[in-house]
Amino acid sequence: MNNRMNNSAPNESLRALLTEIVDYAGLFPPSQLSMSEAVINYATYKNSNYDWMLGRFVVPVGRLDEFLENAKDFINRDESSEWRLSVLASEDIEETIQIIKWFNEENAPNVLCDVIEAKANTNERIEDIADTVPDNIETFIEIPVRGDIADLIATLAIKKVNGKIRLGGVTPQAFPKLSHILRFIHVCIAANVPFKATAGLHHPVRLYHESVQTHMYGFFNLFGGAVLAAYDRLDRVGKFIEKAC
Repeated sequence: MNNRMNNSAPNESLRALLTEIVDYAGLFPPSQLSMSEAVINYATYKNSNYDWMLGRFVVPVGRLDEFLENAKDFINRDESSEWRLSVLASEDIEETIQIIKWFNEENAPNVLCDVIEAKANTNERIEDIADTVPDNIETFIEIPVRGDIADLIATLAIKKVNGKIRLGGVTPQAFPKLSHILRFIHVCIAANVPFKATAGLHHPVRLYHESVQTHMYGFFNLFGGAVLAAYDRLDRVGKFIEKAC
């Protein structure tokens, strides 16, 4: 079975669905690996049969030097493709951008920070981030899913930046209710705001996980639910996301 899977080539429709669907966040819970372990994992995945599913390496801006120290040998050997990074911003967004600019000037094209992720819970913070990040860096802004999110998502749309939703953590309380997820998806689609999801998506399909004593949302369930919502099948979105396969 494993040999057949390793040697099988995905069909065109599967590639269209899953290409670069998973950013690698091995530095964070539940794995919480050391930098050296995370870099080795990412290098291994990049050289596997499923590298086409692999997105960016997620790293905090304050650990870029540590990343480079651990990854430089792998990057130099991997001449076939660049390493792309999604950088988690600090509270000081201007400082974050200056560090990213310096990093890219020194290391591109072998390794490139071309995505930034930041947090905001006010319209003013969203505007500040969007106005500071240069156009050549794609921006994802994580907003809280509880409370009134319509105004925040409207600001994301106006500033032409992407949304981000957190779907879990290390405690049951960190996992949002399905109603909050559905509202986020619906409002993003209505406002034409692309989004990514983070945390709590360590499995393809929804399942109960003993480590957090709650159900974890599957990334395939979420992705499929968002597709249904985009095609106005709102009556089926919640059932699809909650489905355990």
